[in-house]
Amino acid sequence: MSAHDVGAPKPRVASGARPRRWFAILCEAFALGLLLLVALAGTGRAAERAGGLIMRAKGGDQVVEAVRLGTDIDMTVSGLTVRGRVTQAFRNDTSHWVEAVYVYPLPQDGAVDTLKMVVGKNVIVGEIKKRAEAQAIYDAAKAQGKKAALVEQNRPNMFTNAVANVAPGETVLVQIEYQAPVAVSAGEYSLRLPLVVAPRYASPGTAPSPESRATIVDPKVAGAINPVTVTVHLRAGFPLGAVTSASHAVDVRDEKGGKVITLAKGQAPADRDFVLTWKPVPMAAPGVAMFREKVAGAHYVLAQVTPPIAARAAPPPARDIIFVIDNSGSMGGESMRQAKAGLLYGLSNLKPADRFNVVRFDDTLTVLFEGSVAADTANLAKARKFVSGLEATGGTEMVPAMAAALRDENGRADSRVRQVVFMTDGAISDEQGLFDAITAGRGRSKVFMVGIGSAPNTYLMGRAAELGRGTFTHIGSTDEVETAMRTLFDKLESPVATNLVARFEGTGSDAAPAVLPDLYRGEPVTLAARVDDLDGVVTIGGFIDGRPWETRVRLRDAEAGKGISKLWARRKITDAEVARTLAQITEDEADARVLKLGLDHGLVTSQTSLVAVDKTPARPASAPLLRSDLPLNLPAGWDFDALFNRKASTGTGDAPADPEQQIAQLDLPQTATDAPMLILAGLGLMALALVLGAGGWALGRRRTAA
Repeated sequence: MSAHDVGAPKPRVASGARPRRWFAILCEAFALGLLLLVALAGTGRAAERAGGLIMRAKGGDQVVEAVRLGTDIDMTVSGLTVRGRVTQAFRNDTSHWVEAVYVYPLPQDGAVDTLKMVVGKNVIVGEIKKRAEAQAIYDAAKAQGKKAALVEQNRPNMFTNAVANVAPGETVLVQIEYQAPVAVSAGEYSLRLPLVVAPRYASPGTAPSPESRATIVDPKVAGAINPVTVTVHLRAGFPLGAVTSASHAVDVRDEKGGKVITLAKGQAPADRDFVLTWKPVPMAAPGVAMFREKVAGAHYVLAQVTPPIAARAAPPPARDIIFVIDNSGSMGGESMRQAKAGLLYGLSNLKPADRFNVVRFDDTLTVLFEGSVAADTANLAKARKFVSGLEATGGTEMVPAMAAALRDENGRADSRVRQVVFMTDGAISDEQGLFDAITAGRGRSKVFMVGIGSAPNTYLMGRAAELGRGTFTHIGSTDEVETAMRTLFDKLESPVATNLVARFEGTGSDAAPAVLPDLYRGEPVTLAARVDDLDGVVTIGGFIDGRPWETRVRLRDAEAGKGISKLWARRKITDAEVARTLAQITEDEADARVLKLGLDHGLVTSQTSLVAVDKTPARPASAPLLRSDLPLNLPAGWDFDALFNRKASTGTGDAPADPEQQIAQLDLPQTATDAPMLILAGLGLMALALVLGAGGWALGRRRTAA
């Protein structure tokens, strides 16, 4: 029996081995936890550098990388019409079969009529179908593993493009085409191409709209995505003077028949609307421009008339002007600065005989004075202080603000002109609610909408101004505030042509719009009509300063044009929607008119969709299909933190009843998949290491002492 077995003291090396083993476990656990945290930090930095996003597939738990989107836009201007072609490339960089879904805007008065899907060398042309029928065709093709594309209208200026069964590593091209009119104001011609869908505020209790479920990228985290290239072939029909863009840096070059305009940097992120303006060289401008087109045996004409309104000799009439300013969260940053600058400019241009009031709104409402007050020094000083102190926060409850602005304490008994200047980005879902409020309360008021920011809701602005018998003005940057507001006030002070009517003589006709709007200085009247033949004459007349005025145009004098039938149909669709808003026809009657016009003229409408299907199955039946909703940029100038901040200060209003409502309505971008769990795991391992180490050290000390 050895000394080690009985009665001999145990060697110290044996008693110290256990503490060293505990210490080793401590070091390994601590190191593993630290490694996880370091790796996570490196991954986060890499994702931030790459500007990549990880998307969770809708309806499932699996996380997939977002499908990449690139867009090329080619437009041709022919006189008063624009033909646009939008090509979207969906690139699937994931290892899964994917359904790519993308929400995108187009001009609110555009007519979408063509869909093509390019897969490899195959070109599949879409067909116009009833909306439900198109959806059923698309769903069946998707389930069968076939390539399919579906274009649906969410709103007149907003569409959803869905592409099913995009294979791993595959690129699918989807091309749509549309027709739109050129805008003309104060002798300046322009086109606006919306490039980004702004988040829409939905009032509590209302269903979220399709675009409100889109993921919005924080530009400070992920940078700008969705690159766009733009080319415009400009054939104005007259010698061109200045050609400029207030939204983008552009290159302008000569080409046969006109100019070609491209982005100076080749491409730009889809985070603001593209705006192009052009003017004729100084000359005696014609009073009338008319174009014609023959389609399927029917004649269509488009007339644009700028009446020769002389400068006012007498001072402008006394007015009541109600200024309304949106200070909701979506107006944070540059938009709020523009709106405040515009309103302050408006206050500074009031005349001594004018009266005014100021209304501000988010999801609360403040009316500065009890009623319209004199534009004297004291009242103007109070208004300026009030406006200067506004901050952007809260929701966008626009309907109560419009109702408050239209509330007329004096009614029709007052001989003053009553004008409402409404400044907003229009980022709401309940557009119909605003239209109803204007229809019900407009009385003698004229509503002038001022769109603020890089991507205002032009559909809402234009329709609201039409229903309110006013005009729409856009302010895209603080540099444009003074010019835009000066132009607006020139209109407010200029003679108004009222009771305008159009009469066709010598031929049968169906004209649109059904009711011509009031006319303001420099604002032309545009009229589209389907006529039996070109042997007739159109007469447009009304009253200017109480005096009759009219102009006559022979239809035979019209120049050849393209896309006029589409514009007429698009305008007739708008007439049906306006008639529904005014309760002149029922909802079913409006839907029936829209459906017929959409099917007859091959247009995407609220009742029709474009669908294209590749007949050959591509996705194996065993391969799952994941849905990827492509993320959108935040419009340039918007403040992400102000829009989604849960602790926003309220300025002069109160916080929303549900501060997280706007966040809950959006699937916000994820810049990492399991970052919180990995952080907890790393910290947990480090804590476990400390606990185990402390326990091991204590046990070792006790054994050593024994």
